[in-house]
Amino acid sequence: MSSITSSNGTINPSTTRIGWIGTGVMGRSMASHLLAAGYSLTVFNRTPEKSQSLVEQGARLAESPFAVARSSDVVFLIVGYPSDVRRAALDPESGVISGLSSGSFLVDMTTSDPTLAAEIYEAARAASCFSVDAPVSGGDRGARNGTLSIFAGGEEAAVGRLTPLFQCMGTVRYMGGPGAGQRAKLGNQIAIASTMVGLVEGMVYAHKAGLDVGKWVEAISTGAAGSKSLELYGKRILERDMEAGFYVHHFVKDLGICLKECQSMGLALPGLALAQQLYVSLMAHGEGHLGTQALILTIERLNNTCLKKNSESK
Repeated sequence: MSSITSSNGTINPSTTRIGWIGTGVMGRSMASHLLAAGYSLTVFNRTPEKSQSLVEQGARLAESPFAVARSSDVVFLIVGYPSDVRRAALDPESGVISGLSSGSFLVDMTTSDPTLAAEIYEAARAASCFSVDAPVSGGDRGARNGTLSIFAGGEEAAVGRLTPLFQCMGTVRYMGGPGAGQRAKLGNQIAIASTMVGLVEGMVYAHKAGLDVGKWVEAISTGAAGSKSLELYGKRILERDMEAGFYVHHFVKDLGICLKECQSMGLALPGLALAQQLYVSLMAHGEGHLGTQALILTIERLNNTCLKKNSESK
């Protein structure tokens, strides 16, 4: 098959083979949209059982990231930590880049370190391949609905060529050169962190003030305090639904990368630092497996209170 980077090479379901590494809460839904669009898919996950639903939809299971790359023209990667990204992308024996053919693509959708994104870009270029860092925002609901915001860094022409694939998952925006996608996502996480603190503090205040918190959430949702965080998590918090759409331990990882970046830039962001400490307290209580809306538990503990469930407040 001709390279998809050639003048007559286009990305479409009949000619482009897709690889996917990482089939967790986000990755599983994102990959399913590519299957639904008619693309052939080869998948890998360290826990193979988490790929079973994709296999039932027609995906083929591979034994390593290297094996995925050998069977793919474009490989997507969405795993947990920068160390996982490094291993999956750069391991000389089992990594993606070692297995890619000339002219192929690696797209890292993990929220990771911008300097690692630049390192992977250079390794891919040395192998005559392309690397794009393209982390996402929108949570599990955005992944399921195909409405994610995608922040892309790398060569603009490469991002443009990949747009048909990104459009299966959401809306892509080109942010700049290698690492720019990651830096855009880190800025996103900084904004979310303080927004979540404000949301749960407001809910605890409303509760202690004797208001019906459900009515309060509904009332502020159409005003200046309305936000995507309120839309995604307000009802879940009221229903004590702490199931992860985005894990606390992954958010703590993200905020740690943000703080590292700030330190290297000589940048003081006290709201970020406070939010990171509040989320770390959830880890200390063994709640890293919960969703980010579990921040309510930290603020409740600080104030020795607990929001009533919807059913209890009616």
